[in-house]
Amino acid sequence: MNHTVSWDPLLIQRYNRPGPRYTSYPTAVEFVPLDNDILERQAYAERNPERPLSLYLHIPFCRHVCYYCGCNKIVTKDMSRAAPYLEYLKDEIRRKHALLGGNQGGRIARVEQLHLGGGTPTFLSDEQLQDLVSFLRETFEFSTSEDADYSIEIDPRELRPGTLTLLRQLGFNRLSYGVQDLQPEVQQAVNRLQPEAMIREVMAKARVLGFRSINIDLIYGLPHQTRDSFDQTLDTMIELSPDRLSVFNYAHLPERFKPQRRINAEDLPSAQEKLVILGHCIQRLTAAGYQYIGMDHFARPDDELALAQTAGKLHRNFQGYTTHGDCDLLGFGVSSISQIGDYYLQNQVSMDGYTAALDKPQLPANKYCKVTRDDQIRRRVISELLCHLHVDFSAIDAEFQINSRDYLLPSLRRLDPMVNDGLVTITDSGVAIRDKGQLLVRNACMAFDEYIYQHEQQRFSRAI
Repeated sequence: MNHTVSWDPLLIQRYNRPGPRYTSYPTAVEFVPLDNDILERQAYAERNPERPLSLYLHIPFCRHVCYYCGCNKIVTKDMSRAAPYLEYLKDEIRRKHALLGGNQGGRIARVEQLHLGGGTPTFLSDEQLQDLVSFLRETFEFSTSEDADYSIEIDPRELRPGTLTLLRQLGFNRLSYGVQDLQPEVQQAVNRLQPEAMIREVMAKARVLGFRSINIDLIYGLPHQTRDSFDQTLDTMIELSPDRLSVFNYAHLPERFKPQRRINAEDLPSAQEKLVILGHCIQRLTAAGYQYIGMDHFARPDDELALAQTAGKLHRNFQGYTTHGDCDLLGFGVSSISQIGDYYLQNQVSMDGYTAALDKPQLPANKYCKVTRDDQIRRRVISELLCHLHVDFSAIDAEFQINSRDYLLPSLRRLDPMVNDGLVTITDSGVAIRDKGQLLVRNACMAFDEYIYQHEQQRFSRAI
């Protein structure tokens, strides 16, 4: 299913407005405050025990601040801050495991997916990483299936000599790390200094150790970037041949993210130059054999993401595109988000709030959303568009026992401009994103979003 990505700068400029990335529907801006943990406990009580588990652990610490970053993080060189956090993290894991039935001797579904994100998980010492993973494996049963997905984000600047070897020994089979840009002037401007030799060394060692999938993040729209300068970074990426590449649009929002105030706005490429960079990037990567998965993501045709998309089995959740969409997602740590059945639950976003909740003691979620039947229908439509670029009305009808074309008629009418511009096709059988509409799939999804028109657009990044 490697569609050709068509490029029309004029159309992209016309539709390039802010909108959600739809890692959930409803999106996180719809979450409402929680006063206690009654609803979180209810989510676990209503959970289907047959559903497998996906675990996300948020490690918020970073030694260095990258000026472009909008993640929830704590910048510190004081490694002693990790130890007390890990104890709180274990406490949260124990409590949620108990709600799964772990204290009653009941059967708990296997873990099919694990992801350590941040922040910088490799801020933790090798001993702390080993202890944490050992604790998880003592607490949960992990799948030994070949398609089990155990991943971790690393910072090449923070790796110790034996860290990659240890991670592989601990069972991690996928790595993700940020390169962003290899040009020294760009790296200096965003405070992310990592020479090309370092990136090559990490990639070579990871290949030798047998990590089955390696993802590299790039960002376009950073200070001093041009099409020609970014092309040099692409040369190296294509040579290194990571299994996946994420090419993100830098959204300059200094009013929301304090570190971005250190970036000189005058050094940023123009909107027109950003489009040129993105267009050239897509051409280079698809010519090099990468499949455009969607929403900034590319994968080798033999990578699990590409295979899942081809088979019509790709999913999307808070971790982005995934092959394990049938899992309940349990988030642990400050700011992490869980998806349990029809409940979304977000932990306290500040360290003080997170630790205070666990000291009470109670579960640390402070926001939630329970999905309605209408949300379920629209979530399915949005997911199908994002993952497979089409929606089959008959499949929606069968799943929800509705006449989806009638039910969704107001949303379908919102798509009229995209239909007229040749970006979307609507037939009696369904909705399809055409080749030149792929980069604007978020716009098509917004037509089915019943919440988006209630919010100011600046709450979201632009589509491109």
